[in-house]
Formats: sequence, structure tokens, C-alpha cells
Amino acid sequence: MNVAAPEVDPCTALRAGTQGEPTTILVVDDSPFDRFYIGKLLKSMDDVRVVFAENGRDGLTAIERESPSVILTDLIMPDMEGLELVQEVRATHPQISVVLMTAYGSEDVAMRALRAGAANYIAKKDLARDLRPTLRQIISLSTNTRERRRILNSMIKRESEFVLVNDPDLVMPLLKLIQEELEGLGLCDATGLMQVGVALQEAVVNAMFHGNLEVSSELRQEDERLFDQLARERRELEPYCSRRIQVEVRIDRDAARFVVHDQGPGFETGIFEQPVSPDDLGRIGGRGLLLIRMFMDSVSFNAAGNQITMVKSRAGDTRRDNATPSPSHARMTANCE
Repeated sequence: MNVAAPEVDPCTALRAGTQGEPTTILVVDDSPFDRFYIGKLLKSMDDVRVVFAENGRDGLTAIERESPSVILTDLIMPDMEGLELVQEVRATHPQISVVLMTAYGSEDVAMRALRAGAANYIAKKDLARDLRPTLRQIISLSTNTRERRRILNSMIKRESEFVLVNDPDLVMPLLKLIQEELEGLGLCDATGLMQVGVALQEAVVNAMFHGNLEVSSELRQEDERLFDQLARERRELEPYCSRRIQVEVRIDRDAARFVVHDQGPGFETGIFEQPVSPDDLGRIGGRGLLLIRMFMDSVSFNAAGNQITMVKSRAGDTRRDNATPSPSHARMTANCE
């Protein structure tokens, strides 16, 4: 680009929204232009306060001063790179969610970031499209009440079954409820709770849009407005509007098992035997595939291709740190195409 990049004061806070306590997002990036551009993108987000740091070391200092809920960090920076920052935050501030930005988008970089504890990643070339939706997802998944946490701490196990209509507004309340139960049973730390929430959201949204409503992710890749329009139309038309999503949850202090079943036509699961290609990582569905693969310890499908079973175990993080998941370990559903 030929536009000059105005300098951004790392300590300057941009505020959006005036009601309630804003959520603080710490942006860590050594590029003045990128800090300016990200701040401009985030101005439209309600109830968000954005603060800046020029590198990883300054970012760690800013954490103590600003108490952010989310950190958005570049991968390549002087002094301390983004992956090091992710690891340090995971070790010292596990309640803070970290989203990594990368200009490269390779599968290796993305997997290392997620394995280190990042909640998500975004390719810098896709910031205009993906930044705000990704941050809204992270912020929504990180909100729980203290009162409910106290009573849930006495829970030993929980089995639940939900039948959902194709209303996207139901997804986040479901995920928050499941996260509360996971936290009460002590199955995951704060980062693990976020990661399970992200993986479940990918699976339920897949079942809704690509399973029941049969809206292709290719349409969203081309123009998200067309994707949303077709989904709205099909929520009022047969046979799509009569289809339901069944979500089964079983959680105890050792593991959590999630089954998401839609009533769509299914798909050929064998096409997901292959690993994620680097070209897929910039695609909306390709990123979903990688997130579920990294955040769950076991993923499998029924023969029809309209049911996904995911398992998260207490020891899952340790196993994943020492091994890269194989393609057969992560056969994914149709929204991951």
C-alpha cells in the first residue's frame, strides 16, 4: 500500500461503546501501520477498549497495567515473538485469550500457535473479513458469572441432550452453558475452556448451515452476504426448516464427550482422510478444520456423515503437546471443506 502509516501511541486506548464496563483488547504488533489499521477496524465494535504494545516484552508489561481479556498479537516481532508471548500468557495469565496474527498462514505455524495455547489465529491478509467476528466469538465465550461457577464446582458428572432449531442465536448460550459445566468439573483451564468452546461452535455451526440448511462454505468464501441471505431463506423453507440439530453432552472429571447430529444429507467422510493443506488455512472452512483437530483429542463420524463425535480428556493437552494429530485422528465435517 502507498498510504503512509500514522504512528500509534502504544498506550493510547480506543473506546467503542459507552454502556457498561468495556472489554479490553491488547494489540501487540511492532508495525505502526498495522496497529493503526487494527485500531481502525475495531472502532466499530461495541463495548471494546483497545490498547497497544510495540513488542512482546511491552505486551507483558501492558498486561499488568491494563488487565486485558483478549490479546491480539503478531507472530514475527523483535525481542519476543508471538509464539513466545502465547506461551508466557498461558503460563502466567491463563484466563486471558490470545489470538495470533500471521502473514504466512502455514499449517505448521498455525498448529504451533494453537498447541501453545492460542484461542485462534488470523491471517493478516484477512483481517478486514475475520478480525471482528473472531474477537466477538472469543469475547462471548469468555464470559461467565461467579455465582454459577460456585454451584457448578460441586458437580461430579453431567449428561445433557439438546434439540436445536436452525437459529444461530442459540449457539452461544449453549456453548456458555457447556463451558460452565466444564469449568465446574475442573476438566480444563481457562485456555482449554476457550478452545473447547471454539471447536464446539465450529461443529454446531457446521451442522446448522452446511448440514441442515445445505449452504455451501464456498458461497461464504465468495460473498458472506449471499451466504447469509440463502441461510435466512432456507430457515423458512421445507425441508430445511423442519430439520433439527441434536447435541449430546456427557462430562465428568476425566473427560467430556460431545455428539453433534444434524438431519441433512451428510457427506462422504473419506475426503477428510487427508491432512489440511496450506491453501485451505486462509479459507473459512479450512480454518475450522484445523481448530477442531487441534482442540479436541478424538474426532470421528458416523457412516452417513451427518454426526460428529468429539472427545476432550483431562490429559489431552499433554498428549497434544507431544504429538501432531494424524489425518485419521481428525476426520472433519462438511463445513471444514
